[in-house]
Amino acid sequence: MKQLLQWTIIIPILAWILFFSGLVDGSSFFQIAASILLILSVMSAVHHSEIIAERVGEPYGTIILAISITVIEVSIIVSLMLSEGPEAASLARDTVYAATMLILNGIIGLCLFIGGLKHYEQNFSTSSVTIGLVSLVSIIVFTLVFPTFTESVHGSYYSVPQLVFASGACLVIYGSFLFAQTTRYRHYFLTIGDDENETIAEPVVINDKTFYTSLVFLLVSLGIVVLLAKTLSPTIESIIVSYSLPKALVGVVIAAIILLPEAIAAIIAARKNRLQTSLNLALGSALASIGLTIPSVAAVCIMMDMPIILGLDIKSIVLLALSVFTVMLSLSKGKSNIVYGVVLLVNLFAFIFLMIYP
Repeated sequence: MKQLLQWTIIIPILAWILFFSGLVDGSSFFQIAASILLILSVMSAVHHSEIIAERVGEPYGTIILAISITVIEVSIIVSLMLSEGPEAASLARDTVYAATMLILNGIIGLCLFIGGLKHYEQNFSTSSVTIGLVSLVSIIVFTLVFPTFTESVHGSYYSVPQLVFASGACLVIYGSFLFAQTTRYRHYFLTIGDDENETIAEPVVINDKTFYTSLVFLLVSLGIVVLLAKTLSPTIESIIVSYSLPKALVGVVIAAIILLPEAIAAIIAARKNRLQTSLNLALGSALASIGLTIPSVAAVCIMMDMPIILGLDIKSIVLLALSVFTVMLSLSKGKSNIVYGVVLLVNLFAFIFLMIYP
C-alpha cells in the first residue's frame, strides 16, 4: 500500500483523471494544472525507467524506454491521421524529422556538453556508436530522403511497392540493431565509466512487485504525457501564432515534450559519467522513432488508401545531413569533450532559427 501512495504513482493517475474529466478544454486554470501534471508525469516516467533499468540491466532498460515512447507516439500519429485524413498526410514525416533533429542535436548535444562540464572527458564504445549510426543513416535515407527524388509518383511520395520496400528495410535494419544490442554484440553497449564501480559495489535489489509496478506506471506515465501534449497543442499553437511564428514550431514543441523522459534520463546518465547509457538511449530512440513509426503508419495508409508524404525539402535534407555528419565526427574517437556538445547545440538552434526565418 505504501508503494502505491508514492508521488510517482499518484501524479500519473491524477493526470489521467484530469484528462478524462474534459476540464482541460476551454479553462486556463486547468490547462496550467495539466501542464504541471504533464511535467511531473515526465519525471515519474524517468523514475520508473531507472527502476526498470536497474532490474533488467543495460542495454535492456534503455530499449524498454525508447520502444515504449515510440509505440505510444505511433498510436497518436495513426489516430490523428485517421481523424484528420489527407490534411495529416505529412504528420508522420514532420514528427519523425523533428524528433530526429531534437535527438541528434539536442539530447546528444546536451549530454556531451553537460558531461564535458562535469567530467572534462568521457569514454564510450565506438563500436556501439558505429552500429547505431550506420543503421540510422540508412533508415533516414530510405524514409526521408529518397521519396523526394523517386520518379514513380510526382512529389514527395512513394508508390505502394516502394513504400512496402522502405518499410521492410526499416524493420530489418532496426531488428538487426536490436539483435546486435541485446545478443551478439551486447558488450559493445555496456557502460564505460568510473562510476560503474560504485554501482557494482552497492547493487540495488529490485523485487518483482516493484519491477512490475514500475513497468505498468512507465506506460501509464508515458501515455498521459503524449495525450496531454496533444490536448494542449491547440493552446500551444495559439500562443505561437500570436507571436507571428510558423505553425511548424508546434510539432517541434510537441516532439520535445514527448522526448522529455528520454532526454532527462540521458542527461542524468551523462552527469553520472555513464555517457554510454546516454548514447544508447539517444541513438536507440532515434532508430525506434523512424524504424517503427514509418512502417506502422505506412501499413495503415496502405490499408486505408490514405496519402502519406515522406520526402523532405532540400533545406531540411541539408540540415539533417549536417546533423548526422556532425554526430558521426563527434563520436568517432571514443572520447567526448565540451566542444562537440556546443557544435551540436548550435545545429539545433540553426534548425529552429531557419524554421522561424526560412
